[in-house]
Amino acid sequence: MITPDLESGTKLWHLVKNHDHSDQREGDRGSKMVSEIYLTRLLATKGTLQKFVDDLFETIFSTAHRGSALPLAIKYMFDFLDEQADKHSITDYDVRHTWKSNCLPLRFWVNVIKNPQFVFDIHKNSITDACLSVVAQTFMDSCSTSEHKLGKDSPSNKLLYAKDIPNYKSWVERYYSDISRMPAISDQDMSAYLAEQSRLHLDQFNSMSALHEIYTYIIKYKDEILSALQKDEQSRRQRLRGKLEQVIDTMALAS
Repeated sequence: MITPDLESGTKLWHLVKNHDHSDQREGDRGSKMVSEIYLTRLLATKGTLQKFVDDLFETIFSTAHRGSALPLAIKYMFDFLDEQADKHSITDYDVRHTWKSNCLPLRFWVNVIKNPQFVFDIHKNSITDACLSVVAQTFMDSCSTSEHKLGKDSPSNKLLYAKDIPNYKSWVERYYSDISRMPAISDQDMSAYLAEQSRLHLDQFNSMSALHEIYTYIIKYKDEILSALQKDEQSRRQRLRGKLEQVIDTMALAS
């Protein structure tokens, strides 16, 4: 596997081939042999992990085969995005699809896939990190509406799941479609759901710190928020502008 150097008669490589070696030439016999070995191992590893990747993607992008009911918050949020699209006359399917992908799969699930140590008490070594990066990239490509043109010079991690991504994309589209057909969640049901979640996790989070972060944001954009509350019909019915002004005045006196 090692082609001798003309001057010293040897070429030293570490266990990982040095791709930046100044003497590396295109078409080098050793390079081709190492690449073929890497490709074989890549395909073998993908075959070993394929079922687990499929099960993960199917569980995430399913309203039925997930082991538990779909959280109300997801349905409520997706309906809100559809309402905003209708309100602003956005009929482009790709825009709606991208909004939903950006607010849940790409914001939450990609982070969990790439960083399992956020959820589990485990150590993620460099090899595991590299493998999870490939899975995370495949996940992101599955949520995309654009077509990825691949060629012989495309990265191996892109080529590895090229044939699987169209199937994964169909799962994502089916997932969004199934959610859109589910019964709408009323504001009362959503409020009750949030209250129940708050009760269940009462001792796990610092609510005062969270409220302070929200208050800091409100003060920064006070005029815009008060104006939006005044224009919104539902906010006027609940007198949210007046209630928010009372909170701001109370906090101002306290400080």
